[in-house]
Amino acid sequence: MMIERIPTIHEAHQLLVSKQLSSVELTEAVLARIQAVEPRVKAFVSVTEETALQQAILADKRIAKGEARPLTGIPAVMKDLLCTKGIRTTCSSKMLDNYVPPFDATVIEKLYAEGMVLVGKANMDEFGMGSSTENSAFFPTHNPWNIEYVPGGSSGGSAAAVAAGEGLYALGSDTGGSIRQPAGFCSVIGLKPTYGRVSRYGLIAFASSLDQIGPLTQDVEDAAIVLSAIAGHDSRDSTSVKLRVPDYTQSIGKDIKGMRIGVPKEYFVEGMQPEVKQAIVSALTVLEGLGAHIDFDISLPNTACALAVYYIISPSEASANLARFDGVRYGFSYTDTDSMWEALEKTRQFGFGPEVKRRIMLGTYTLSAGYYDAYYLKAQKVRTLIRNEFEEAFNKYDVLVTPTCPTVPFKIGERVDDLLSMYLTDVCTLPISIAGVPAISVPAGFAGGLPIGLQVIAKPFAEETILRVAHAYEQATDWHKQKPLL
Repeated sequence: MMIERIPTIHEAHQLLVSKQLSSVELTEAVLARIQAVEPRVKAFVSVTEETALQQAILADKRIAKGEARPLTGIPAVMKDLLCTKGIRTTCSSKMLDNYVPPFDATVIEKLYAEGMVLVGKANMDEFGMGSSTENSAFFPTHNPWNIEYVPGGSSGGSAAAVAAGEGLYALGSDTGGSIRQPAGFCSVIGLKPTYGRVSRYGLIAFASSLDQIGPLTQDVEDAAIVLSAIAGHDSRDSTSVKLRVPDYTQSIGKDIKGMRIGVPKEYFVEGMQPEVKQAIVSALTVLEGLGAHIDFDISLPNTACALAVYYIISPSEASANLARFDGVRYGFSYTDTDSMWEALEKTRQFGFGPEVKRRIMLGTYTLSAGYYDAYYLKAQKVRTLIRNEFEEAFNKYDVLVTPTCPTVPFKIGERVDDLLSMYLTDVCTLPISIAGVPAISVPAGFAGGLPIGLQVIAKPFAEETILRVAHAYEQATDWHKQKPLL
């Protein structure tokens, strides 16, 4: 069968089970797409062509036996901080340039059990630290909508790959917005589940109390399919929650009449691009037309503290997590010295990039004697206030709606030397990660040919609610159907 465009997961599944298309044909089409556009997009650290074709053959045998699952035979992309047994996993860092894990992350195991076809590992900001994928030790990824612009980060490679048709879906990780922000920048769906909903075992950690794995897909139904496959308790992850995993696809297609939607005023920040604000207002009009009740009279005042809280807590946890990279056990090791201490110092000096070193130093400082109480402990107290504020809001509203990002994507190199401007990119996504609640980014328009994202937020473990609202909005608009002309 000739494939004119890369289908969604649910479209591909129907073609596969009806024998109109084989997994090998679909995988070959995706690999051909990667070969055609990758020189411009640069979404991948590694392309696993041989592995993918072997997995596709096995998937076709499984389908022939009538044992197909929704993700069987579907080509996927994994962010390069998810451990894949026998496949290089770098975190886009020189520190792990040649690291090949001896085990699979839990989410990888779950997807292999579903019959996943892995086409490659996606580029990212080094160790997940960044908002533009310019902090990769290898190369920046380009936005498929305009290759002079960033795709967002840190899951920029995953988002760009899905937007460019280099995979039917991808997994990313979200610490302060690293799934939702690149999804908004690349006009795809990006879902951050509730903290603890998806196992983090095998995720190379940045900030353990914030990191969460989630899907990036072409539409909301696909996000529901992937989340259903990867969610669930894992005894190997102490933060994994013992709750039943629903079939998230059952929330798709339900109307939103009577649902209460709050629009917090703090998310319309000073300096927000006017086109972004107009797109969000237009999206709210669509939701109101679908029968939802919109309330603009809501305030979450502690949101203003989220940026400061995040840049105390996350570097502190990064400082602890990255201490293991010492050149002794695995990863890059500086050996041109007879001094153990010099070897340790040089390993980190040459193995880590500037943004990673910056955050390690900041985290070490805030955890040091005399500063722990003043900074880290106080940040944790404010984090509780932010979480409580969300709890109170969800006593009144079913969901909250905000912009995903206050601007459209910016040019590559534009903010590299303006760290505050770069950090402010995540101002609309950080509070959600700090509170540990679920959120999704949905395409909501364009400005100057560059994407705008709409963020839908719900109470803990209410992923079904955000999928329901996101799907209703998606079906009432055509933004998700538009594809970049690479």
